[in-house]
Amino acid sequence: MSMLLCRLLTEDVNDYLLLMVILITGITSGFGKAMAGRLSSEGHTVYGTHRKETERIPGVTYIKAEATDDIQVKAAVDAVMEKEGRIDVFINNAGMGVGGPVEFTSMEDAQRQMDVNFLGMVRFLHYVVPVMRKQGYGRILCFSSIAGRLGLPFQGFYSASKYAIEGLCDTLRLELRKSGVKVVVIEPGDFATGFTGARRKVADEAALEAYPSYKSSMEGMEKDERTGLKPDYLAAKISAILKKKNPACTYVIATFVQKMSIPLSTLLPKKLWNKIFAGWYGL
Repeated sequence: MSMLLCRLLTEDVNDYLLLMVILITGITSGFGKAMAGRLSSEGHTVYGTHRKETERIPGVTYIKAEATDDIQVKAAVDAVMEKEGRIDVFINNAGMGVGGPVEFTSMEDAQRQMDVNFLGMVRFLHYVVPVMRKQGYGRILCFSSIAGRLGLPFQGFYSASKYAIEGLCDTLRLELRKSGVKVVVIEPGDFATGFTGARRKVADEAALEAYPSYKSSMEGMEKDERTGLKPDYLAAKISAILKKKNPACTYVIATFVQKMSIPLSTLLPKKLWNKIFAGWYGL
């Protein structure tokens, strides 16, 4: 009966209420914690990966797994399949941020940025996609960012990791078009989470001297993040998206001004947009 109910995911109905098996990466804080709590409270069976010990949400099953470790990633997916026999929804949320001028960002930080944000997603997809393809249904929600549509100054490698997610998901969506598996990209704007404080930042005096606007630009961005929307707001949006039979390919979850920046960046001539964007960040 549960398998039959899950196949309803492919039917053309606007909204539905269905209890699902959900795997979320990175649930110790921020978006992941908010989504795990919200979706579990709605009756869904929620599994979440974590790197460090944290206060646990009742009803959520925690699996210790580092997104950069292929063995741990496979074990996490296998653990859900062994217990539930299916994965209805996979939410790729785990990520980290690196800030600083491109030329002063170390190769170690650049590689870590791509390995966690992009290749971490790829590792999970290698094991989740075959499961869903064989089931003939499923939802894959991958967290990008507005930075995946607009290259942010002094967050070049973070933007690059999110652009990579956008491109891969566009391809995956086409490849899975007839499989019953839906691929959705989530693009949050500024949110008040622990992500800001955990960001790795270039602190070289040489970088500050070469880029006088670096310090003030980063301070402005981080102020916007700290005063941004709350994770619970995003969790409610994700809950609503999962209730849709035919979700959109992309959802921008942000303030009105941030939402409007994306179409403006494509409608305006590139040089004009760059001038406007540079002025916004005091470059």
